[in-house]
Amino acid sequence: MFLKICLLVTIILTLISVGYLHRRNSLLRKKYQNITEYFGDVDSIMNSVRYGNLSVRAGEYSQKEMQKLTDSINRMIETLNDREKMITEYQSELTKKNNFLATILNALSDGMLVCDSKFVIVDTNKNFRDWINNEKPERTKLEDYVKIPDDKTFAELKDDEVFIKGKKDVFYKATTTVLDSKEHKAKYMIVISNCTDQREIESLKEDFVATLTHDLKVPVIAEANMLEFLLKGKFGQLSDEQIEALKTMSASNKELLELVQTVLDTYKVKEGEIELHLEQISVQKLLSEIAGEMESIAQKNNNKIVVNAKTDFEINVDYLQFKRVIKNLVSNAIIYGKPETNIELTAKQKGDDKYIYVKDYGRGIAKEDIDKVFNKYYSAHKKFRKIGTGLGLYLSQKLVTAHGGTLDVASKEGEWTEFVVKLQG
Repeated sequence: MFLKICLLVTIILTLISVGYLHRRNSLLRKKYQNITEYFGDVDSIMNSVRYGNLSVRAGEYSQKEMQKLTDSINRMIETLNDREKMITEYQSELTKKNNFLATILNALSDGMLVCDSKFVIVDTNKNFRDWINNEKPERTKLEDYVKIPDDKTFAELKDDEVFIKGKKDVFYKATTTVLDSKEHKAKYMIVISNCTDQREIESLKEDFVATLTHDLKVPVIAEANMLEFLLKGKFGQLSDEQIEALKTMSASNKELLELVQTVLDTYKVKEGEIELHLEQISVQKLLSEIAGEMESIAQKNNNKIVVNAKTDFEINVDYLQFKRVIKNLVSNAIIYGKPETNIELTAKQKGDDKYIYVKDYGRGIAKEDIDKVFNKYYSAHKKFRKIGTGLGLYLSQKLVTAHGGTLDVASKEGEWTEFVVKLQG
């Protein structure tokens, strides 16, 4: 009897265990099925997001762990949606600004373009495209359209004359700027301006001035001759007061004649009409003559012209034109030198090269002005309320260059200025 009871208990326990295991397996299968379906839904949502659909959301689940993940996924999608809206707004604003900038650039009278490090065109404005008659010049070389001076590269252009191929009787100037931004590293922006009208106006102005000064020269010379006759007493004896007055008039007339001649010669230099008659000249003799001729002018400020040319040598120059250069430098030294100081004329030979130095001890030249002194019409006279055309140093440099030499300047403001003429052997 006892055995039967034990057997019955065993059977009942076995049935209970089998039932429990069956129920457990059923619950696990259902849970696994739910997890599989859940991750299938997540995969579907991720693919939708991947292809730009940010309106999808994950549904709610009873399991805590799944619901936490669901909430994180939905928050991530909402964040992406907000970021997309911000990016869209930013892109819209950026597009407006780019369109506005493009409108401004296209409205400019200048041609503008951006090139890479090899000067292949990256982008241009409408003006440049119209000039070269090409609506899509990108990825072509700038040299296919623009010709520059032989002694320049595209990177060195700074208000230099250039020519656009196919454009006759049209003059342009170009300036290149390096772009330093991260997005445009190793790129250049080039601005090209049409200066044809400006050049024509300058030409008309110079032609007018040249004609006017040429017509002025005749009566000025006639006056000079008449004053000379009066001073020589050819029209009767003069009193001391009359002689002094005529000398003053003669000096003023001479300055006027030199001014007229400077304007004429400047015009001729520009047109290439000045001819040089070269000859071998003693540098000692030349500097001594100049010192003697300008001594009376220097004495007005109690300046003394000192010639330092211990070793004589010859220079191959046009006597009149080169003498004029040195006299102009000495005249500047007298004007800007301090009273009771020396004006030094020094000549040196270094190898085959020959140098003439003109130094004064006076105001000096400010750093911001030293690069301008040889510019046409620039005059320091204006700064000190004195009369001057600003052509003297410009013409002097042109004449020295015509001799195959160079004219440079060094200065220390408030102390000294030195002009250096270098003639190559």
